[in-house]
Amino acid sequence: MDNRRYDYSPIIRRPKIEWPNHGRIALWVAPNIEYFHYDMPIRGTGSSHWPDVPGYTLRDYGSRVGVYRIMEVLDKYAIRASVLLNAEVCAHHPAIIEEGNKRKWEWLGHGLTNSVSMLDYAPAEERGIIHQVKEIITKATGKAPKGWLGPGLGETHDTPDHLAAEGFEYVCDWGNDEQPTAMRVKSGRMVVVPYELGVNDIRVFQRENHTPEQYYRMLCDHFDTLYKDSASGGRVLCLPLHPFVIGMPFRIKYLDMALEYMCSHEGVWRTTGWEIAEWYYKNYYKDPGRFDG
Repeated sequence: MDNRRYDYSPIIRRPKIEWPNHGRIALWVAPNIEYFHYDMPIRGTGSSHWPDVPGYTLRDYGSRVGVYRIMEVLDKYAIRASVLLNAEVCAHHPAIIEEGNKRKWEWLGHGLTNSVSMLDYAPAEERGIIHQVKEIITKATGKAPKGWLGPGLGETHDTPDHLAAEGFEYVCDWGNDEQPTAMRVKSGRMVVVPYELGVNDIRVFQRENHTPEQYYRMLCDHFDTLYKDSASGGRVLCLPLHPFVIGMPFRIKYLDMALEYMCSHEGVWRTTGWEIAEWYYKNYYKDPGRFDG
């Protein structure tokens, strides 16, 4: 089946993108702040039993301790996080919302809980769940979310259309590029803002078993290549984080060191997911037409 959501566009044949103030790299930091149900298996761990005490408590550690370490590091570099937020965090861990709002963090929709994928709902339920996520986050944070990342990056065939109909304007599940991509939806508008999988901390540490020193080197090498390539057009660099992973005491300093390295360069726009999407809409977006699938 062909993908009709967007057209193929080789990066070597595009008009040059430039970020604000002649920026070369749009750097956005994306903590996944999630809520897990104690009476359900932890998705993605390979375990089918519950309670999964080690798996659950590790993730609970992230919400109790690790996320506040991330806040301290981002404050140091005046970076406002773009949070992939399970809506149930709003009720169960309100201190995180309060502290994030003090820092003017952006809040994106990330399902209700990471214990349930969007793929687990019946087709007739999906839009209602998206609407519920939007309403909960809006009430708790004071601002409607503009962006979305599905739990586990799960989408159905209809997810982009439901998101656009509910007023979302960018989605991060599609890791197809280093610049935003205009996406076809049935109504409204939608762009993909790149969400990086290669240097995602959960992949680097938990799935590939790299050391913190290797993570630091990976981030710097990743940045160096994007910075070099950005001479021909601005790039997006996303740092996906998980408080129970990077928030560990023996890892957090390597995130600090990597951000220090990146922010020491000229032309690094420390921004949010929505600011990237908004700039793209205002300066480079071309309507790709309606989705008819």
